[in-house]
Amino acid sequence: MRGQMAQLMQQAQRMQDDLKRAQEEIAKLEVTGQAGGGMVSVTMNGRHEVRRVAIDRKILADDPEMTEDLLAAAFNDAVNKVAEESKQRLGDVAGGMGLPPGFKLPF
Repeated sequence: MRGQMAQLMQQAQRMQDDLKRAQEEIAKLEVTGQAGGGMVSVTMNGRHEVRRVAIDRKILADDPEMTEDLLAAAFNDAVNKVAEESKQRLGDVAGGMGLPPGFKLPF
């Protein structure tokens, strides 16, 4: 019984270390969301901090309203990419837990 408890505690510690490592990798991650065929792009890190915004000068002058829409779409694309990467990397860690399919972790 004592050996099983120690083994369980070691497994929990390994998973905690793996989770911390995955979260650190996600924080360093950089993704770029695009819209309008690349006319607008937003680059952000895994902490959802925007690092760069690039806007084709031609659309900026020609159609400011479309530029605003494309900027929002590019931002949302970047957010979705960060979420997908996070889900994948944290899912790899959670896969080692033996959780039932569909079980969601609170992070």
